[in-house]
Amino acid sequence: MRHVRAASTATLALAIAVAATGCGGGTTSGGSNESPKTLTYWASNQGPSIEADKEILTPELKKFEKETGIKVKLEVVPWADLLNRILAATSSGQGPDVLNIGNTWSASLQATGALLPWDEKNFEAIGGRDRFVDSAVASAGKEGEPPAAVPLYSLAYALYYNKKMFAEAGVEKPPATWDELVAAGKKISKDGKWGLGAEGGNLSNNIHQTFVLGQQHGADFFDQDGKATFTSDGAVAAVKQYVDFMAKDKIIAPGNAEYAQNQSLTDFAKGKTAMVLWQAAASTFAAQGMKPEDWGAAPVPVPAGAPGAGKQTNSMVAGINMAVFKNTKNIDGAKKFVKFMTSDAEQKLLNKTYGSIPPVKAAQADAAFGAPDLKVLRDTLATSAAPLPQVPNESQFETAVGTAVKELWADAAAGRPVTEESVKARLEKAQQTMQQ
Repeated sequence: MRHVRAASTATLALAIAVAATGCGGGTTSGGSNESPKTLTYWASNQGPSIEADKEILTPELKKFEKETGIKVKLEVVPWADLLNRILAATSSGQGPDVLNIGNTWSASLQATGALLPWDEKNFEAIGGRDRFVDSAVASAGKEGEPPAAVPLYSLAYALYYNKKMFAEAGVEKPPATWDELVAAGKKISKDGKWGLGAEGGNLSNNIHQTFVLGQQHGADFFDQDGKATFTSDGAVAAVKQYVDFMAKDKIIAPGNAEYAQNQSLTDFAKGKTAMVLWQAAASTFAAQGMKPEDWGAAPVPVPAGAPGAGKQTNSMVAGINMAVFKNTKNIDGAKKFVKFMTSDAEQKLLNKTYGSIPPVKAAQADAAFGAPDLKVLRDTLATSAAPLPQVPNESQFETAVGTAVKELWADAAAGRPVTEESVKARLEKAQQTMQQ
């Protein structure tokens, strides 16, 4: 998923309650109720702006209309609004026919019962499940149940670094371990420049980073029964390590405690910050005036050695999935549109444009996805990424723990001590909200 804001616990609970009574999903008054030759589509904001996405997607939707006779009405929805819009649609029955969802929401939205299950029959309608990378499909719903969506764009985290700032500080290569990252960050953090960027006000980014560190500390944040385990030793250590980049190591600017989506990328592009942990960022850097030779990409650091499975995990399985509301009036047209968007040709074009990785195996063979930065993302997805917990209350997890980390960032920025005790207290409070 790309940098989203999770919905409130109350909103999610309402959506699930409504689904339990048999409601949810549907079409807008301007959607396919007008005609079986019309679909409404909520696309997520993947590019530098809403307008950029419209410019990218509109020609492709025209191509689909020419091929099928089906017109697609496009709305690009900002990430900050998307999940709440979806949940409102599941409860009101007034939603689009087809929509993009962050893959970390899959199990939560699956639990509402509003989305079309992608069983074997539905997968066959778009060319078969085996066309897709296994890890991408695994992040599309609860294990053991038909996925709630189809993978569209695959993403992973990388460490992006400013080559000029590294050279000026005498840092010869990108850090491979956290100790090396801290050492490099300390060399750089002076004279108004900082080693590492963060977005303390971005709840989902907080979750993504602390989840990965949690994996490295042996923590999953949930047990096998789906019960929250936010106060485990590993979870506490992971959150403290992340916030300590500011509180203890002093390689993140205090102002980052309040940063929202993409503000850390702006600092990076302006040469204020030398490193940032991010998903596909090439298009954003280009939009802000950076040239490809100005920056490099490397795997996210691990405690020691090289990235891999288990405690060497260095990214969550990020990405965007495509879902269909179950009670659309144009189910056949919706599946045709999903088939079009996940075709080899469209997968190559769209993922190349957005700097993401195709979750369709055949499309990955295109030479464009062998570029150095994309190779880092592709290798990470293949060897060292893990999906966020596929539990029905994952959205509450993003809100609760993301907020706890945000509050700890505020403590660090204000010079208040960040201790194991204070971290555990914040996580205990977050865990209690999951039980309400």
